[in-house]
Amino acid sequence: MTITSNTRIQSIDLLRGVVMVIMALDHVRDYFHADAFLFEPTDLEESNTALFFTRFITHFCAPVFVFLAGTSARFVGQRRSKKGLSIWLVKRGLWLVFLELTIIKFGWLFQLTPYSYLLQVIWVLGVGMIFLAAFVHIPRNLMLIISLAFIFGHNAFDYLNALYPESTLLKLLHMQGPIFLGDFVFFAAYPLIPWIFVMPLGYHLGGLYVKDYTAAERIKILRSVGVLLIILFVVLRGFNIYGDANLWSMQRSIGLTISSFFNVTKYPPSLLFILITLGPALVFLSYAEKWQGKFQQALVTIGRVPLFFYVVHIYLIHVLALIAAELTGVGAENMLIDLWVTMQPELQGYGFSLWVVYVIWIIISLGLYPVCKAYWNYKANNKDKWWLSYL
Repeated sequence: MTITSNTRIQSIDLLRGVVMVIMALDHVRDYFHADAFLFEPTDLEESNTALFFTRFITHFCAPVFVFLAGTSARFVGQRRSKKGLSIWLVKRGLWLVFLELTIIKFGWLFQLTPYSYLLQVIWVLGVGMIFLAAFVHIPRNLMLIISLAFIFGHNAFDYLNALYPESTLLKLLHMQGPIFLGDFVFFAAYPLIPWIFVMPLGYHLGGLYVKDYTAAERIKILRSVGVLLIILFVVLRGFNIYGDANLWSMQRSIGLTISSFFNVTKYPPSLLFILITLGPALVFLSYAEKWQGKFQQALVTIGRVPLFFYVVHIYLIHVLALIAAELTGVGAENMLIDLWVTMQPELQGYGFSLWVVYVIWIIISLGLYPVCKAYWNYKANNKDKWWLSYL
């Protein structure tokens, strides 16, 4: 199979659509679940199995999103020179960083706070694209080796986080925390390492689609690598050998013990986090090429407009949460957020049961599908409008 300018890979759009919808569940939980304002779902002293896995399944979203951004860049590179691809990546990356600091930030907060900023997944996507713009000029095998070295090796330097907890450089690169620059504060929710090395892996994977691989060969490679990553996770995690500072242990119930086993570190993503998210994602891709049906097609549609879905779902969730806060007596004004919704002390006591969160998530997901379909149709019928490629 060779990618042309008019070709889209439905299995990739399907995977992207799945993780976008699952991502919405996590954000609905943030804004509507009563316990979200009291403790983290990964805190096994307070959490329960259902809540933990509600959070865990959403772990797949960011790594898959970043990984597939690299794959999409490989497809773009099929119809551009290396220089042209680099320019495209830099422009796209700068646009994403700008979006994160402006439109997306306002959607999360509903406040104009000129001195505080969240650096989240869209930020890391943008910086990752700028990084990839330079990386595409080195040999692809060297790109793969360097990326794997950082992904497999970065946990060896976790001790630096404890030694230098106030380091601005570490917060930017490898430790979640606030970065103070004069009167400005940037909360680095997504440190750059190893995220910026996940994207080149996706770029490398794109070769399975743009070179002369048969479908059977591609499926075999995807499935084999995916299973290998899962096995490696089980071995490293099972013996607490390496790859995550948060070791698993026996808990007060079987469900929580299983939760402990899968309770891997996302900020920044540990080696084990990446193995257990990208491994199943590759296996999914290996099967998804043969999946057809209306439900799958709906997810493909969402996967074709991921940035549009991302921006719109933030605003929709926040508007509905603002209404819910007002109707439940908490007050809409308390849904005007200072930094992040679950850190808002005024919202303790607000919220709903977990099953209500799922109902709201399903309603929002169903409601967004026709909006995404309409936008995709508009985008497909107006290819002359250059600005549509940025959303």
